[in-house]
Amino acid sequence: MNRVSRRWFLTATAATTLSVTVAGCGSTDSKASGATGTVDFWTLQDPTNTVQKAEVSAFNSTGHGKVTLSVIASDGYKDKLRTAMGSAKMPGLFFNWGGGSLDDYVKAGKLVELDKMLEASYLPSALEAGKVDGKLVGVPCRGTQPVFLFYNKKVFADAGVEPPTTYADLTKLVKVFRRKGVTPFALAGNASSSWTELMWIEYLVDRLAGPELFQQIQDGDWSKWNDPAVLRTARMIKELVDDGAFGKNFGSVNYGAGGTSTLLSKGKAAMVLMGSWEYAVQQGADPDFAKNGLGYVAFPSVEGGKGDPKNVVGNPTNYISVTTAAPKETAAEFLKTTYSDTYVQGLVEKGEVPVTTNAEKLLAKAPDPAYAKFQFDLVQKAPSFTQSWDQALGLTLGTPLLTEIQKLFNGQSSPEKFVGAVLAIKK
Repeated sequence: MNRVSRRWFLTATAATTLSVTVAGCGSTDSKASGATGTVDFWTLQDPTNTVQKAEVSAFNSTGHGKVTLSVIASDGYKDKLRTAMGSAKMPGLFFNWGGGSLDDYVKAGKLVELDKMLEASYLPSALEAGKVDGKLVGVPCRGTQPVFLFYNKKVFADAGVEPPTTYADLTKLVKVFRRKGVTPFALAGNASSSWTELMWIEYLVDRLAGPELFQQIQDGDWSKWNDPAVLRTARMIKELVDDGAFGKNFGSVNYGAGGTSTLLSKGKAAMVLMGSWEYAVQQGADPDFAKNGLGYVAFPSVEGGKGDPKNVVGNPTNYISVTTAAPKETAAEFLKTTYSDTYVQGLVEKGEVPVTTNAEKLLAKAPDPAYAKFQFDLVQKAPSFTQSWDQALGLTLGTPLLTEIQKLFNGQSSPEKFVGAVLAIKK
């Protein structure tokens, strides 16, 4: 499942004078348009659009120019944006996923570098995916989506065990639940769900080597896939599969209600590694379980690993970027709305957990304040928040990577062959 459809599937169930300068990589004749005027803002269709519309309406009464909001269906959004960005009708502001999706636009001189003073209004770990070559080209506009372990409280209580805090704990629990006839981890391993398997690879590599290893890969050093931590991770995955951590039939299991989420809520599985949206899926399918039976903890530490156990992986957030078509002052003033109390509170009331520094004081208005606070604390305390690799690398590299990961999980590739196949993706 690609990132656009994944996001749609999930959502369906310090004030300062700001300045902007043209990003210093790309065509040298690209210049932002006049100071004030009308800006077309492209955003993805989802339940938070009502919050955005309210902010746009309020902003348009301030006299700093006008923003017109274009709400675009998720199906084909990236293709429509790519086409528009290559034409004379590109939007002035647009919703995006950060990471590799912005690289080409920066290289083409289409984006504006944003004032670093903006960074003080957001959690540091959520800003990195909005940067390209160290330049801030996207600011957060939605909630955070970290990945962590969800578990069935009753299944754990019946087994007399606690959630894992170390990888050794995790492997012991595999044996405990197998003896009880419970699948230790629900896993969606069907053809379209390799992104769920990617989460395991991401966390194990981070815990073993730290975030620096993948950062070097993302920055262009593809040879780093040959790092010992990658091979060790692949071997750990094989051990989990061979030990029955995911059951015997995960290759035919789907993600969500009727699949992994139902296995967890019905006690057929003890745990699932998933993004924060799992709560919303459970709430829609089994509200009582979501309220009373669903537990959640951070991914455990790995003994001897270099990575900080407080690091997280997943989707730091979504972003707004400014193009050279936008009037500078209007765009700069509108970006202030992304951390205003009214906008942040609106997101919180929709169940989002914003990554702004003022969000914590507003979380009491969340549908489940305790769950919202858990997510916020996870991200606030994270020394590093690594963006999902498939999104960070972009489609050209991310798609074949997912294919090789699925082969590893399915036993079609050995750990050694997995490393070699991934290295061969970029020759």
